Amino acid sequence: MPAPLLVPALLGVLFLVLPLVGLVVRAPWSQLLSSLAEPQIGQALRLSLVSATLATLLSLVLGVPLAWVLARSTIRGRSVLRALVTVPLVLPPVVGGVALFLVLGRQGMVGRWLFETFDYTIPFTTTAVVIAETFVAMPFLVISVEGALRAADARFEDAAATLGADRWTTFRRVTLPLVLPGVAAGAVLCWARALGEFGATITFAGNFPGTTQTMPLAVYLALQSDPEAAIVLSLVLLGVSLATLLLLRDRWLGRSGTPAA
Repeated sequence: MPAPLLVPALLGVLFLVLPLVGLVVRAPWSQLLSSLAEPQIGQALRLSLVSATLATLLSLVLGVPLAWVLARSTIRGRSVLRALVTVPLVLPPVVGGVALFLVLGRQGMVGRWLFETFDYTIPFTTTAVVIAETFVAMPFLVISVEGALRAADARFEDAAATLGADRWTTFRRVTLPLVLPGVAAGAVLCWARALGEFGATITFAGNFPGTTQTMPLAVYLALQSDPEAAIVLSLVLLGVSLATLLLLRDRWLGRSGTPAA
C-alpha cells in the first residue's frame, strides 16, 4: 500500500474507532446491570426495538416497489423522483419532524382530516415514532434495493417471460430472489438508522416515557442529569447495533462464492 495513503487511512480508522473505544473504557461496568434493571430504561429499549422493527417492515412494503419503479420502469421524471426520495438522507432530521407535523399534525393537510373524520391524532403517539423512523430510514433501503435491481442479470427475467410467466410471477419467483441480498442489506441499514433516530422523533412524537421515549431520547435526557446512566444507555445501543450487523453480515452480506482472505 502506498505510504501517502496509509497515514490518512490510519487517521480515519482512529477517528472512527477511538470514540467507540472511549465509550467502552469509560463505561461504569459495575453499574451496568443495576442501570439496565431500571423500568424506564427497559421501556425505552423495548420501544426502540419494536418501533425500529415496525419501521423496517413498513419500509420493506413501501420501499421495495419504489426501488423497482426507480430501477426498471420507464416513467418520466425518474431522476426527479429519485432526488425526492433521497432528500431525507441529507435533510436535517428536525426539519423532517417539522414537515411530518405540518402534514400529519392536528392542523396538517392529512392530520386535520383524520381528526375531523375519525377523531384521531398521530403526533405524540407510538405511531408517530414509527412514522418518523420510517421517513428517515426508508431511503437507505430504497437505494440498496435499487442498486441490486440495476446489477441483477435481466436475462433470467427474460427467460421466465419466454416460458410464459406473467410480470408478477417473474418478480416474485425470479427478480426478488436475485435481489434478496440487496433487500437484506437495505433492511439492516434501515433498521440501524431507525434505531438511532432522534431529531424527527423528538419533534414529531415528543419524549414521553413508555409511549414515545426511545433509547436515543433517553440518552439525551439522562446526559443532562446522570451522565453515567447516559453512558450505559449508549453502550446498550452500541452493543445492539453491532450485534445485529455482525449477525446478519455472515448470512446475507458475507462472501459471495469466494473464500475470505
